[in-house]
Amino acid sequence: MRIVLFFLMLTWYMNAAGMMHEYGTKQAIVKIYTVSKVPNYQEPWNSSMQRSTGSGTIIEGNHILTNAHVVANQTFLEVQRYGERKRYIAKVLSVSHQADLALLSVEDSQFFAGVKPLEFGELPQVEQQIVVYGYPMGGDTLSATIGVVSRIEHHVYAHSGESFLAVQVDAAVNPGNSGGPALSEGKIVGVVMQVIGKSQNIGYLVPVTMVKHFIEDMKDGQHDGFADFGIMTQNLENPTLRRYYRLDDNTTGKLVDYIVYNSTLKEVLKVGDILTAIDGHEIENDGTVAFRDHEFTSYHYYVDQHQMGESVKLDILRDQKKIQIEAVLKQTADDLLLVDTTQYDTIPRYFIYGGYVFSPLSRNLLLSTNVNQLKLSYYATQWPTEKKKEVVVLLKVLASDISRGNYNFAMWPIEKINGETFDSFKTFYEKMQSFKGQYIVLEDEEGVKVIIDKQEALSKQDEILQKYNIEFDRSADLRKNKY
Repeated sequence: MRIVLFFLMLTWYMNAAGMMHEYGTKQAIVKIYTVSKVPNYQEPWNSSMQRSTGSGTIIEGNHILTNAHVVANQTFLEVQRYGERKRYIAKVLSVSHQADLALLSVEDSQFFAGVKPLEFGELPQVEQQIVVYGYPMGGDTLSATIGVVSRIEHHVYAHSGESFLAVQVDAAVNPGNSGGPALSEGKIVGVVMQVIGKSQNIGYLVPVTMVKHFIEDMKDGQHDGFADFGIMTQNLENPTLRRYYRLDDNTTGKLVDYIVYNSTLKEVLKVGDILTAIDGHEIENDGTVAFRDHEFTSYHYYVDQHQMGESVKLDILRDQKKIQIEAVLKQTADDLLLVDTTQYDTIPRYFIYGGYVFSPLSRNLLLSTNVNQLKLSYYATQWPTEKKKEVVVLLKVLASDISRGNYNFAMWPIEKINGETFDSFKTFYEKMQSFKGQYIVLEDEEGVKVIIDKQEALSKQDEILQKYNIEFDRSADLRKNKY
């Protein structure tokens, strides 16, 4: 009888401990209410207000961990704890739009009273069970879904368009789950970030390794981001290509095809070099590395393990000679692209000249329209040069008596102004403002022209702005900095 009673008491104790642990976990899950100001890239002087909700987790230091896209373009944030109805005002402490991660703070310390912050675990194994917590659509209360890790590899993050390590899970993930934690054995192994539409339970997590990198990065009060090499490489799987470079069967790696003009790796790498290893890890002919036994992903995995300012060791084959170099990580993708990655928490740049609206080409602009998509998308695949660091487009033409016949010019890339090329939107703006003649001649790469009469355009400017209810003829950065 005593033995039966002992096991009954033990079972009760274990169940009670489990319930307390589960309750403690739920206490750390937060619902986030966001009011955001969404820019209109087709009408860059306009914006709209949007309300949305997401999820987050209380972690050490009285911080709330969530996705960047949950708080992107935010103007006002509130957070609410599990089992409570009171909302508290929150602020963004640090954000990484690259990795789709953000940390929030709450000034009122009462918000964190009695909560045990959740701890971080390790990168999970394939087939490891996880529990996803959050506040998805379909209800107001906390939701928990169970699944397993399906695979771990590099994947494009929808928020930034950049490729980083991601954890694929089969747990049900829906809008509102974003920013919530995926737990294994009570510890955070990832943050819910996206789901594949029209799929059966295919969701993705930002892995805990990326989260730890982000948190370590922001400890000095400045978020530096994840580094990029600024090079173009080619797989070495083709046998003819391998014979051409005289590679034996034991040599694997990636061929360096191109180095961006401003890449810091230009000091240590050359076109034609073959990257054979990174930090001592062999690079395969398909560009992957083993990050665990029998598990492979992009060799950029070992770049992402480093903070900005640190260096990686690269083994290379140059003219049949093996050498090792150190590459200092100083640049992100946006330092090295002709068209920046998708931008948030900023307003579009533009200026209006006699009803002609000009703007730099951005991925935000590309995503906002289907007009001229093929031609403009090509620019998004190109690298900058010293002579061309940014693409400028004639965004649209506001109808007036001086622009008749030009209304069909929309998202039109400009190559020259008065016969001269320019390297950036800033330079283009300066040339427009400083022009002293009568006719401003704009050309695309085929020689098609748009001609603006300077005096006529300036005399009609205020009338056109008033007609279209436009307060400013240029974005705040141009009003602030008089080039």
